[in-house]
Amino acid sequence: MEYLEPLQVLWDYLGMHQQPRKADCIVGFGNFNCDIARRAAELYHQGYAPRILFTGGLGRNTTKLFTQPEALRFAQAAMECGVPEEAILLEDKSRNTRENIEFTRALLESRNIPHHRVLGVHQPFMERRICAALGVYWPELDFTVTSPQVTIPQYLASAKRQGMTENAAVSVIVGDFQRMDLYARLGYQVPQRIPEEAWRAYHTLVGMGFDKQLAT
Repeated sequence: MEYLEPLQVLWDYLGMHQQPRKADCIVGFGNFNCDIARRAAELYHQGYAPRILFTGGLGRNTTKLFTQPEALRFAQAAMECGVPEEAILLEDKSRNTRENIEFTRALLESRNIPHHRVLGVHQPFMERRICAALGVYWPELDFTVTSPQVTIPQYLASAKRQGMTENAAVSVIVGDFQRMDLYARLGYQVPQRIPEEAWRAYHTLVGMGFDKQLAT
């Protein structure tokens, strides 16, 4: 698979590689990948936080895959991993990263749930983007992010099990890299330095046809 080498460059750049810290709440960010819910459940059982909030309705990658909101699917997966229902909060209306953040904050504040420090769980290639978006929409939050501890082949296998083609699963990563630059220029994220190596990898992957998730 010729695309693996340039894809690894984007994967490494887009991850933040942070160590989890104990928090008031774990927030699992909605996506097609239920490995996020299982990682959140693992962290809950390890005592990182007393509750999990799953955020996500139906977004650009799940509208054609799911009939249930992402948050509800994640909650079901977490309960299958032994997380009690009473330890789970749901925000099931958000459709994008900005709404994930804003609706999560509103829910925690409306219920007077402590949220000085939050431990986020997202896709490995979404770690940098969620941190950059929080810098605009919730800059005062004490936030650490982690993700399912998987390799690219493991991610691709998981995406396939959940109904995504290989091209679509790779295109998601390429599209999220593009949004690092585009959304910063639009004011949706704090600008990040992007190495030339990452840009070369991006253009290589687009040239290979992994362009189905690019923003226009």
